[in-house]
Amino acid sequence: MKNFKKRYIFYAVAVITIMLIKGAIYSDVSLEELKKEYTNEASKFIEIDGMQVHYRDEGQGFPIVLVHGTASSLHTWNDWTKDLKKKYRVIRMDLPAFGITGPNKNADYSIENYTYFLQQFLMKINVAKFHLAGNSLGGNIAWNYAAEHPEQIEKLILIDASGLPTNKPQPAVFKMAKTPVLSSLFLYVTPKFFIKKNMEEVYADNSKVTDAIITRYHKMALRVGNRQAFIDRAKTDFKLGAKANLEKLKSIQTPSLLIWGAQDSWIPLDNGKQMDRMLTNSKLVILENSGHVPMEENPAESLEALNGFLED
Repeated sequence: MKNFKKRYIFYAVAVITIMLIKGAIYSDVSLEELKKEYTNEASKFIEIDGMQVHYRDEGQGFPIVLVHGTASSLHTWNDWTKDLKKKYRVIRMDLPAFGITGPNKNADYSIENYTYFLQQFLMKINVAKFHLAGNSLGGNIAWNYAAEHPEQIEKLILIDASGLPTNKPQPAVFKMAKTPVLSSLFLYVTPKFFIKKNMEEVYADNSKVTDAIITRYHKMALRVGNRQAFIDRAKTDFKLGAKANLEKLKSIQTPSLLIWGAQDSWIPLDNGKQMDRMLTNSKLVILENSGHVPMEENPAESLEALNGFLED
């Protein structure tokens, strides 16, 4: 065991040394810097459980709430919002652990806590009836919320949503965050090329992964407290209560649209097909040229599917 620990320490020191040479060790990015670069006139802040939650509330009409995925932010919905706010009241927020909102005080990033957070948020801004859309983790939160509060959801939109088991190995970033020593390194060693690699995994077309997108995701990851929060969330055991979760999904009667990227390497299309079979009132739209974040990678194509569903 001692030799094992020594090897870990040696490996850690070696990695730090290499990363120092390559300039891959980054300091935290201050909240003030992020606000200056990534907020605008539509940005607002509301206090929930001691957090200053960053959100945007734009447009008029029936509300549609948009919930982003892991390591993302409300900015992933920028293109959708430009179109949707012409007809709808579009509400989006940075979830706890991510974006400008940052970590919560109890380091609880379970789906139950995220669902409760969403309820608190919507109560505070006085939204009681709405369409609800979520991508990846946000999709998981969305369908759990719909199961618990069916009277509030007019229509449910799940985009490459998590929540069902998958046979695919976890992405490297999650494995790193769960591994002793390596998770400690993650607090300091967060190279931009690592973010680029992850973005190229979630996009089907790497040519669409621009430097501006990489920089935004990188800076959000470096927000004070977000790296530790990512580690805390990665260590959450989402397999607990899996059977009960499946029954919860099956209970949803809300009209549901599933949008899935055929080239999603994180949550495969088979999961979307399984989710579609389990839901009693759903439609699955497959986007052949999209990966894990269709609303960001192919906004026009994914919006066409969404608008048709909302107007039906």
